[in-house]
Amino acid sequence: MANNTPSKKLNKELRLLDVFAIATGTTLSGGLFLLPGLAAQQAGSAVVIAYAIAVLPLIPAMLSKIELATAMPRAGGVYYFLDRTMGPMVGTIGGVGTWLSLMLKVAFALIGMGAYINIFLPSFPIIPVAVVIALLLGLLNVFGSKLGSKFQVFLVSALLVLLTLFIGDGFFHIDYSRFYDIFEVESSTLFGTAGLVYISYIGISKVISLSEEIKDPEKNIPRGVFLGFGITFLIYISATAIMVGVVPMEELKGALTPAALAADKFAGQIGVVLISAAALMSFVSVANAGVMSASRYPLAMSRDHLMPPFFRNLAKSGTPAAAIVVTVGFIVFSLIFLDPLKIAKLASAFQLLIFAFISIAVIVMRESKITSYDPGYKSPFYPYMQIFGVISSLILIFFMGITPILFSTGLIIAGIVWYNYYAKKRVSRNGAVYHIFERLGRERYQGLERELRGILKEKGLREKDPFDEVVLQSKVMDLPYHSQFEQIAYDASKIIAGNTSYSVDEIFKQFMDGTKIGATPVTHGVALPHLHVTGLSYPMMVLVRSREGITITFNNPLNDVVETQTITAVFFLVSPEGNPTQHLRMLAQIAGRVDEETFETEWDSASSEFELKQSLLHHDHWAQVHIQPKTNTEELIGVEIKSMNLPANCLVAIINRGDSSIIPRGSTKLFVDDKLTIIGDPKGIAQINKKYPQSIMDDNLN
Repeated sequence: MANNTPSKKLNKELRLLDVFAIATGTTLSGGLFLLPGLAAQQAGSAVVIAYAIAVLPLIPAMLSKIELATAMPRAGGVYYFLDRTMGPMVGTIGGVGTWLSLMLKVAFALIGMGAYINIFLPSFPIIPVAVVIALLLGLLNVFGSKLGSKFQVFLVSALLVLLTLFIGDGFFHIDYSRFYDIFEVESSTLFGTAGLVYISYIGISKVISLSEEIKDPEKNIPRGVFLGFGITFLIYISATAIMVGVVPMEELKGALTPAALAADKFAGQIGVVLISAAALMSFVSVANAGVMSASRYPLAMSRDHLMPPFFRNLAKSGTPAAAIVVTVGFIVFSLIFLDPLKIAKLASAFQLLIFAFISIAVIVMRESKITSYDPGYKSPFYPYMQIFGVISSLILIFFMGITPILFSTGLIIAGIVWYNYYAKKRVSRNGAVYHIFERLGRERYQGLERELRGILKEKGLREKDPFDEVVLQSKVMDLPYHSQFEQIAYDASKIIAGNTSYSVDEIFKQFMDGTKIGATPVTHGVALPHLHVTGLSYPMMVLVRSREGITITFNNPLNDVVETQTITAVFFLVSPEGNPTQHLRMLAQIAGRVDEETFETEWDSASSEFELKQSLLHHDHWAQVHIQPKTNTEELIGVEIKSMNLPANCLVAIINRGDSSIIPRGSTKLFVDDKLTIIGDPKGIAQINKKYPQSIMDDNLN
């Protein structure tokens, strides 16, 4: 059986601005520049209300996607979430269907440019131009997501400037009497129109398929998507209000260039030119973001052996070149041989179905009780938000009619056929749904928990996780002799038991039981026994080093075989019961540090307890300040800790005074020759090192 673990990761090159630009750029397109005229045919001036109503069913799917993406930031987005929650068959259906839908949407956007180009060049051949743009966007994205995102930022920035001018000028020309019948439309017509314009918003979360390439995804995904969502919603409501307010309804109804029609009314030909330029930028922006997003689906599915292996090949730039080439190839094929204007609209029903599945996926992950499911953002009002998302999506699908439903059914059948004839024999995993029904059978897939723990290691700690403090305040056992793990575990249990209501024997038994059943990771000559302890108020650690070796017998969960190894380090981590995911993040941080090439050398060469602790910490997260007269640190003599004026997010974790270590309080006074270990974020630590450079030299000399 092939290994499901991908050999190469995509480069993390996308920042908050990139996330915002991609989310915004995939949303502001045909829904703003084409649809208002068609929607006005149905709802008249109430088209503005229809755009406000249409956003409601999107919210549960958007919130659910963000939760899943901050827990599992992996390429493929929707595919990956569905595969890991409901199994590879549902994942295949979602991946294949969404990939095809996205490619058709890109072709639709490129064709959609024709209406605005025809304002100035009525007989202009749009298909050849659309093909050339598709090929250029594909080439741009092969050279790196950073290059593609820079182009996206440029397009969206220019688009927002032009739309700001359009809205800012247009508001002063609104004839409010044109809204006299805004509340007279029938509810069925209003909701039907909302269903029509719903597709205007669905691109807002497409950036999530790029989550593996986003820096600090737990912060940048929700911030970027929410910012994009808020701005695009305001633009849609404001722009449609202007179109209704400045264009006579008989002219607006059925217009294919409603924005240009409105601009002509209050800004003349220059307004038409500028808004047409904005429209063209928006369509190219959607196409660019669509190529970026769509190409990550075959990459992710290939990693999981649901698609041929060549899709997972990365170019020197770190982009999925083969996936991009095939994606662009299908887009070009659609432009030449199909009618994407019609087919892309049909694909919207499938997108609604996927939105319903995504809401279900959050319910599955929450109810599976997998402790390593650790989203940085959690959807509010669970599970009612998700239930509303499922019901509202299905209602809109029903109102879209039989043809879109049949098209979506065809995509589902295509996914099932592909899974059964190609993928089924290549995979051996199930989704998180089997964790819910664990008591009913043997279908629980342990690999998912290992995979999520691997993701925890990649994501790292959160801002409020007290890992550095716990390490610096830990107890150290530095042994000059060979020992057995059982004896070390018993000695560590004595230290830990003093901080709990449990006896030494009870703590010791839990450590030994965990080692026997495979709950103690052993890697790179290090063992990581860990527990959740009731009544413990704060996490604590015991660090053990033995240069002569420690013999440990443990159950290896990867092959379910009892092994005996000689190791040189043991890190006992115990945490309160109330925050299991923080415990796992701290455990993952230790495992990640142990995996680094520098760890073994620093651990073996440490000459003191303090240096042993430092070897577990990243150097840019701590600084040591040695207080001495006639240096920059002289100003700290006699000062209380609370008066030190440290940078934000920095604190004094421990004071070495003579042969003793002091855990400081705000009222602790500093004296000559004190050595302060300060921890914090890299920016704050850099400020401290700059302010007290003499301390760095002293530390190096020591």
